[in-house]
Amino acid sequence: MQLSTSQRIPDPAHDVLRYQHQPLDAIFAPKSVAIVGATEKPGSVGRTLLWNLISSPFGGTVYPVNPKRRNVLGIKAYAAIAEIPEPVDLAIIVTPAPTVPGLIRECADVGVKGAVIISAGFKEIGQPGVELERQILEQARRGKMRIVGPNCLGVMNPLSGLNATFAPTIARPGNVGFISQSGALCTAVLDWSFRENVGFSAFVSVGSMVDVGWGDLIYYLGDDPHTQSIVMYMESIGDARSFLSAAREVALTKPIIAIKVGRTAAAAQAAASHTGSLTGSDEVLDAAFRRCGVLRVNTIDDLFNMAEVLAKQPRPKGRRLTILTNAGGPGVLATDALISGQGELAPLEPATVAALDPILPKHWSHANPIDILGDAEPERYAKSLEIAAKDPSSDGILVILTPQSMSDPTQTAEQVVKTLQESEISDKPILASWMGGANVAAGEEILNQASIFTFPYPDTAARVFNLMWRYSYNLRGIYETPVLPDVHCRDLNSHCPDRDSADRILQAVRNSRRSLLTELESKQLLAAYGIPTVTTQIATSAEEAAEIAQQIGYPVVLKLHSETITHKTDVGGVRLLLKDAETVKRAYHAIEESVGEKVGSQHFLGVTVQPMMHLEGYEIILGSSLDSQFGPVLLFGTGGQLVEVFQDRALALPPLNTTLARRMMEQTRIYTALKGVRGRQPVDLAALEQLLVRFSQLVVEQPWIKEIDINPLLVSSERIIALDARIVLHDPEAELNQIPRLAIRPYPTQYVSPWIAKDGTTVTIRPIRPEDEPLMVKFHQTLSEESVYLRYFHMIKLQTRVAHDRLTRICFIDYDREMALVADCENPETGEHEILGVSRLSKLHGTNEAEFGMLISDRAQGKGIGTELLRRLLQVGKDENLEQITAEILSDNRPMQRICEKLGFKLKRQMDIVEAVYPLE
Repeated sequence: MQLSTSQRIPDPAHDVLRYQHQPLDAIFAPKSVAIVGATEKPGSVGRTLLWNLISSPFGGTVYPVNPKRRNVLGIKAYAAIAEIPEPVDLAIIVTPAPTVPGLIRECADVGVKGAVIISAGFKEIGQPGVELERQILEQARRGKMRIVGPNCLGVMNPLSGLNATFAPTIARPGNVGFISQSGALCTAVLDWSFRENVGFSAFVSVGSMVDVGWGDLIYYLGDDPHTQSIVMYMESIGDARSFLSAAREVALTKPIIAIKVGRTAAAAQAAASHTGSLTGSDEVLDAAFRRCGVLRVNTIDDLFNMAEVLAKQPRPKGRRLTILTNAGGPGVLATDALISGQGELAPLEPATVAALDPILPKHWSHANPIDILGDAEPERYAKSLEIAAKDPSSDGILVILTPQSMSDPTQTAEQVVKTLQESEISDKPILASWMGGANVAAGEEILNQASIFTFPYPDTAARVFNLMWRYSYNLRGIYETPVLPDVHCRDLNSHCPDRDSADRILQAVRNSRRSLLTELESKQLLAAYGIPTVTTQIATSAEEAAEIAQQIGYPVVLKLHSETITHKTDVGGVRLLLKDAETVKRAYHAIEESVGEKVGSQHFLGVTVQPMMHLEGYEIILGSSLDSQFGPVLLFGTGGQLVEVFQDRALALPPLNTTLARRMMEQTRIYTALKGVRGRQPVDLAALEQLLVRFSQLVVEQPWIKEIDINPLLVSSERIIALDARIVLHDPEAELNQIPRLAIRPYPTQYVSPWIAKDGTTVTIRPIRPEDEPLMVKFHQTLSEESVYLRYFHMIKLQTRVAHDRLTRICFIDYDREMALVADCENPETGEHEILGVSRLSKLHGTNEAEFGMLISDRAQGKGIGTELLRRLLQVGKDENLEQITAEILSDNRPMQRICEKLGFKLKRQMDIVEAVYPLE
């Protein structure tokens, strides 16, 4: 019995891509276009649009719509879109804003599938415009239409000739997908692209994104075989979860490079007033980009430089660059740019130096930059490059040429290309800077034709290399396999928290109509999630404080116990190093008196008594607060009383795993100290990673928390302990659906539950996790060739199936777009966990449908595992409000067909394939 299915969507196991209809095809590849508002008025948008469409033939029919004219520019016009005799794929609307909702209603009535709204006057003008957008979206949803805009330039498909914009000319065809939130910038980039000979596979102005957003377009261009890289100009994010989901999936195979304006407060305000949208913290946006693999740049040149170089060259594995030059000055210039961007000069291995000595003059630099001197002829360049490129310490090469009396830029370029082709050096990027303008143009052309990116100046090349390794570093962080949780709690994403205790604490605070937790409540909540805290007890009298201090042991610390005051030191609410009972009593009365004088005695409820910790180690701050666009955001950095002064911090989006936790720490200056400096023992970084994961889990699972700070978190080689904590909840009147949601969907614990197989085996069915990669390797070792063939429709070698790059995409999924359930059991003989089966539900891009795939270990078949996994996938589909679930099954795979029929699928046979369809609406 073989239980397996295939999916039409691209599977990470192979490169077979089957055509999948995309709703956005109606916008980018229409067979018929109606222009609502077409006119002959000179200089008008309606006339320009019509002229652009008919002067750049795209293979479709154009229908002007104007109730006041019988024809426009000699083409028959129609009074309404309903009067057009043929089906219309795309409607372009250029009429005044108040008329647009009605026009979209008419489009929906006659089955138009896409619209581009050029008109302005929507949310950028305030509440009346917001209401118009609501009405537009309501009608679009009714007709299952997709809409670009409003307030946009339009869209181009230069490959087909579609120019549905009012730009003066169509872009050159190419392989870059360009998306911009600014129509004015679109025209500027268009002008720039003609000068720089840059071509596009798509050119899109999104406007205020009432419907089609970043995520939709990233998915569309990610599926487009003509698009090699995606570049974006952003003013606001819109649907953060959709953007992050799409970008993280597509960035692994196609570079995504973005300019996001609003780094300064003034620019952010200008962007907000222009788009009618609020922008969030720029630091948070950087964290979001890192999390999904988007590379952020600051200039238009860098935007397109990176799009081209990442599409042509391999990604560097690290930050070490080897510079090969025939002049010292340019080498130093490149070095300065490299180091200032946190790159590094690659150290030359002794074997590399030994190999270079015989072919270079006696006075060559003997170090990196490799100065081969001004009289270097083409052969010296080629031989030096071949040796340097093979140095294992190097992650990339920059070749610099300055025109000198002995240099020949053209022949040197030819020799460089020949050497790289013959030596098959393809695992690291090769960049070039041929300096000299027109004198080196022929050499530059030779290098460019060989996909070696050239720069007029070496410092620019070094800056681009820094962007390349940073991009590669972020991608590796996303898909690096994290370690297993630190406790035996495999059914959950991380540490097993005491959720019941946590819920009781928070509910009690909310019931008392408070939003601020006391220090004791805060520490109890941390303890429920396995975060160690210092012993803390409450005293409501001086005598009780002295008694508790005696029990704890001197010296002790007294802190204000209050339900209303956040910062205790501001009101004199902290007393340290108390060594006896009398000192404790005096401290108690001093705190009570100080609080009464400064804010009123009603804020004094007693004190907390804690042992005075020996502060040997480092003070860290660990916190979370809300961002307007991305919801909860985590913070890690240097803590203590001077936290605002040092400003040493890193931000990240929850949830975290151990890899992401370490990457977060690596961004701070304190991280260097944590690894051990000046004879100090290093901190247990693995334990600190686990603590960050638990903290992230607390933030994810307790949405009532608005702000949380652990400051300081004391870390040393011997211990990690939270000394103080502050937790603020959302307003007691707030409803759960009003609270900003997480930008990244967390591990779905609701789908974790035990199950008993037919043979009595106890199985845990749960969503897959990144940490499951080692288990998936062992799972694939149990599969027969027949099972593999029935799942993937062709044979795939075990070595390919268990490759890290493949399994990371299978295990590290986006739960907002995909759900993979595994059947996990413990082997009674070895005590180790094993995966017996995997089922996967994947949403189809641009639709509300999904396809499922399934693969069961040969020795686990016949136990009902496949039926149970599929039954649970159907429940996931219902929970996600999907319209239908489908699969393709080979006609020989009878067992899988029987399971589908038993669970209510309708089967349709087509040659060797059986299509299974399960309607959910």
